[in-house]
Amino acid sequence: MGSESGQDNERPLHRVWVDAFQLAACQVTNTEYGHFLRDTETLPPPYWTDANFKHPRQPVVAVSWFEAVKYCEWLTASSGRHFRLPTEAEWERAARAGADGKLYPWGEAPPQSLPDYDERWKNGPEPVAQHAPNRFGLYDICENVHEWCSDWFAPDYYSNSPDRNPAGPPTGSRRASRGGSWRHHVKVSRCAARSSIPPQLQYADYGFRVACDL
Repeated sequence: MGSESGQDNERPLHRVWVDAFQLAACQVTNTEYGHFLRDTETLPPPYWTDANFKHPRQPVVAVSWFEAVKYCEWLTASSGRHFRLPTEAEWERAARAGADGKLYPWGEAPPQSLPDYDERWKNGPEPVAQHAPNRFGLYDICENVHEWCSDWFAPDYYSNSPDRNPAGPPTGSRRASRGGSWRHHVKVSRCAARSSIPPQLQYADYGFRVACDL
């Protein structure tokens, strides 16, 4: 986990063990989130009716960390299984898809080498699952929208994190997120890249995917 050649908050490179878990193949879509809104009579997030963000298969955006957690709680109550946000360690494990050390889900080639890279993500995220998944069958991992994680964020967490199932520091002011963003200059993040914002914020390039305990 982490990188010796990336940002300071990705150091040190270290090995962690993560218990088995499941991660959704796709980011939560507008269609899926719409079921939650109707069932819970929750107000929709910003941009819900914006033409650039309302395609049924686009990932829902502008969902705060608290709303993402509420969605997981609703899904848990609806299904009888325990859904939640993934930890940073789980997310990075899933993004790497069993290949330790590679920069991106596909290997070492830069994002600009992806097919039609210059034509994608013009005004918003793409509908999910339009391109090939990684080796674990996960679509759009490291791209499309930033994905909330369950952890509090600390830039120096890796220097003292546990080596089994690290779940972030006990407190903080920002929640961790992973993955790239449609509106960034470089649209796809490295597997090890970390990001964070205060949990109440609702940005047009923030979404999430759910994890599930086995």
